[in-house]
Formats: sequence, structure tokens, C-alpha cells
Amino acid sequence: MTLTTQARITDPQTHGPRLAALHTAFPPYRYAQSELTAALTARMPTQSAARTHLARKVQSNAGVGARHMSLPLDELLDLIAEDDFTQRNRIWLDTALDLGQQSITGALRTAGVDPQQVDALFSTTVTGLAVPSLETRLAHRMGLRQDVKRIPLFGSGCAGGAVGLARLHDYLRAHPGHVAVLLAVELCSLAYRQKDTSMANVVAGGLFGDGAAAVVAFGTHRPGAPGPELTDTHSWLIPDTEDILGWDIGSHGFKILLAPEVPTLTEEYVPKAAHDFLNRHGLTPSQIGSWIVHGGGPKVLTAVEQALGLPPQALNLTRQSLAARGNLSSVSVLDVLHRALKSPPPPGTPGLVTAMGPGFSIEQVLLHW
Repeated sequence: MTLTTQARITDPQTHGPRLAALHTAFPPYRYAQSELTAALTARMPTQSAARTHLARKVQSNAGVGARHMSLPLDELLDLIAEDDFTQRNRIWLDTALDLGQQSITGALRTAGVDPQQVDALFSTTVTGLAVPSLETRLAHRMGLRQDVKRIPLFGSGCAGGAVGLARLHDYLRAHPGHVAVLLAVELCSLAYRQKDTSMANVVAGGLFGDGAAAVVAFGTHRPGAPGPELTDTHSWLIPDTEDILGWDIGSHGFKILLAPEVPTLTEEYVPKAAHDFLNRHGLTPSQIGSWIVHGGGPKVLTAVEQALGLPPQALNLTRQSLAARGNLSSVSVLDVLHRALKSPPPPGTPGLVTAMGPGFSIEQVLLHW
């Protein structure tokens, strides 16, 4: 398997778009991992005792302390007992719109931006389907301008937050006077399938949670934009890995594909992608002051640490996010970035957003604080 990259010259004197605000929103139903494990394993098929034991073991070692769910637990358990994608998707849409509005409203308020000042609205999700898409419905609901540009992103999975930041960067480089908003919404609990005893579903049942995050960014630096600069972006697609991570979509709705090779691929290719990207800017991993890494799970985080030779504390923010929220798919890196914004490193410090997703892909965004 060969990988090729195209060299690109970047101007270090050119300032990129700057993040002005980030706001997260979560459903009100939050449960301890032990409670979720007990509830989910109690309803596993009786003939799969071995899988039930394995589920308890996997979920106790997931590094997750609690997660938010889109419904009260009893209602959620009743819903996932049925393979009714129509009902699941209706609940997904209602909840996604509510959380999306909460997160965008909070981010706009923090940035001091009126909805009428938004020039472009991006949305990323992989846990439900809507046509018109989420950002179109929210543009109507929230009173955005009729000429607001709407850019829906679907299919990037856990890498969606990084992909969204990258496309936000690209748009604002082309339109430096504009204000752009990115929304990520993932309601992973609504995709869980009670009757699926596959290892992938067992792992997913112990990792994934629900939530949303919104980012407001300016194309040029202006007062009120205290966040990091989005300096550059990088995508790394690994051939022959389409079945490693993603969805098997059918009449049942979404069935997770999560191969055991994910940590191995992460360990092999994340350093190659990171070195290729950082070399463009004359940087090495040892110079990165903030690592904004997707909370894919303990094995994935260990693979990233070992592959890049990171110090033990480098992924603390990611582990805090994983423990408090679980794996939020595309929202995870934004939740980690939100935590970094509360105690940023010194100005000028480089940071790296890294997330892995279907494809198998590695998506990265270089930041400067």
C-alpha cells in the first residue's frame, strides 16, 4: 500500500481565520457508565451469555464515567429494542434541532454575533438523516439571512468535527470578511441496536454518547475572537480500508462497522500523517503545545501516544472528555477544544486537531493560539 502527498507552500505571514467562540449542548438525561452497562446487558438476548459478560468487561474498561442520552433510559431501552428506523430518526431530528439551536445560540452570544451576521452555516452529523438538512432547518428556525450559505456535511463520522473545522478554514480563507458557523450534532444512543451481539456493537454500547457543539469563526482577526487561529488543514486517506469503520445502512437503519484494526491503523498512519503535515510548517510533534485528539477509546488514545511519543499528560483533555461524555463521534474533538479554550497555552503556541474516521481517514487542523 503506497501513500502519496502533494507538497504545498504556505505563507507563515498570512494569518488564517480565528475561532471566536465554541459552545456545547447535551441532552438532560445523563447516566453513570455502571447504570448504562447494567441496563443494556440486562436486555441482551438470553442466549448470548458470553457476549453479556464481554459487554460488562468492555464497558468497565472503556474509560467512560458517564454519558448523556437523548431519552430517559427506560424510553431509550424500549426504543432500541425495536428495529424501527423511522421512529428513531424522528426523535433524532427533533433532538438534533433542539441541541443544535442551543449550541449555536450560545456560541453566537459568546462571540457577540447576531444571527443576521452569519454568512455561512456548516453542519456535520452521521447519526441521522434529514432533508432539508439540519442547517437549513435551523436557518429558518433561528432567523438567519435568506442568503446564508448552507453547507451540509455527512459521512465523516468521528472525523466530522475536524473535517468541519477544516472546511470552515477553507471557506473563510476565500471569504475573509465573513462570519461562519460550524454545528456538529451526534445522537449515538439512537443508533444502538439491542439485538446486535456483534463485537462492534458491544464496544459501541460502552463508548458512545450524545451531544452537540457549535463554533463561530471570523475570516480575519478582530476584537472578540480570543480563540486560536485555524492555520492549515490536512487530510490523509488510507486505501483499501473502506470496511474498517462506518455504517452498514439497510432497512434496519444504521449498523456500526468498527473493526479491531482501528488502533493498529492509528498507530501506523497517524505519525506519518502528522509528520507530513507538520513538516510543511517546520514543526515537529515535540513543538505542539496542545493536542486536540478525538476520544476514540482507550486503545486508540494509547496508539496515538505511542506512535507520536507523547508525554503522559498530552492527551489529558481528551481523556477528561471521554470520561465525562463518552465518545461523541464528530462532537468529541470540539468538546476537547472547548476544554482547551478554558486554559489556553501561551500565545503563538501551535496546536494540532487530529481525528480518525471512515475511509479510513485521518483529518488534521493546525492551530496557533
